[in-house]
Amino acid sequence: MKVLYAIQGTGNGHLSRAKHIIPILQKKNIELDLLVSGIQADIKLSHEVKYRFKGLSFIFGKKGGVDVWKTYLKTNTKRIQKEIKSLPVQNYDLVINDFEPISAWACKLAKVPCVGFSHQAAVLSLNAPKPKKPDVLGRFILKKYAPTAKQIGLHFASFDTSIFTPIIRNDIRNAVIENKNHYTVYLPSYSDKKLLKFLSKIEHVEWQVFSKHNKKEITKKGITIRPITNALFVKSMASSAGVLCGAGFETPAEALFLQKKLLVIPMKGQYEQQCNAAALKQMGVPVLKSLKQKHVSALKKWVASNDRVHVNYPEQTEQLIDQLLHEYGKLITNEQAFS
Repeated sequence: MKVLYAIQGTGNGHLSRAKHIIPILQKKNIELDLLVSGIQADIKLSHEVKYRFKGLSFIFGKKGGVDVWKTYLKTNTKRIQKEIKSLPVQNYDLVINDFEPISAWACKLAKVPCVGFSHQAAVLSLNAPKPKKPDVLGRFILKKYAPTAKQIGLHFASFDTSIFTPIIRNDIRNAVIENKNHYTVYLPSYSDKKLLKFLSKIEHVEWQVFSKHNKKEITKKGITIRPITNALFVKSMASSAGVLCGAGFETPAEALFLQKKLLVIPMKGQYEQQCNAAALKQMGVPVLKSLKQKHVSALKKWVASNDRVHVNYPEQTEQLIDQLLHEYGKLITNEQAFS
């Protein structure tokens, strides 16, 4: 069986998960090719990638949300259409899609079986938590961004029979967990200047900020800002007192697995993160709306607390891969997938 594994390259979470999944896929009796699209990741794959596309990336801003203008400027519809048409998905028996738009639309047009194996597949489930304020446009965009015929979803908890707990990479599972009393921060949609201004209001706390906007390490007022490297980030999280981050998926899931205090700030105008925040809040994780002065007291309260949310995230990646290949690699026909 010939399989294409297509990975979203915006942000680091998809590629981090892929680094864990790819070796398992390579053990199976399949012919495997890899595709990556997107331009906003700091993580590189060590495996050979057959197809690389610019794809459709959301550009992080510096005020807590997506930079809509830069995203628009990077969106070239003619290029995207050309990328979709150039991808020979008809050469594959199965496409496994981690929220990757080029392969998803190529499969839809060519009527090739495409299975969503992603967090976004879980977020779209009717049984997954949603924000109190509905976002019809946000849900529509999430649903149409990378449409797939069938889905296996990953979420913070098993909210549905087709939703499974997170895939935790070996770097995290094997990390030495300790508490050196610092706090790890990953908020890529905020500028370093904004983070320095806000975090400096909490005195006598050591903050280790990992930044997409700075290429060298700086320290001011007990706040260290450093560029993102996987090894340093994992070490910082595993030895932290707590993790302050956006309401993405991988970083909050890893913080929960490491038994760390967690506080999340969802990106503005990002429906998936608003859904994640609703799920985490339901589980007992505190959520801030933004880095505004009125939220300083809530941050101080979190730092002073010792509350943690306990989870059970067993290693089940190979089991899920086997299930996916068995159920969808053999049983989906074009007629079933697109009826």
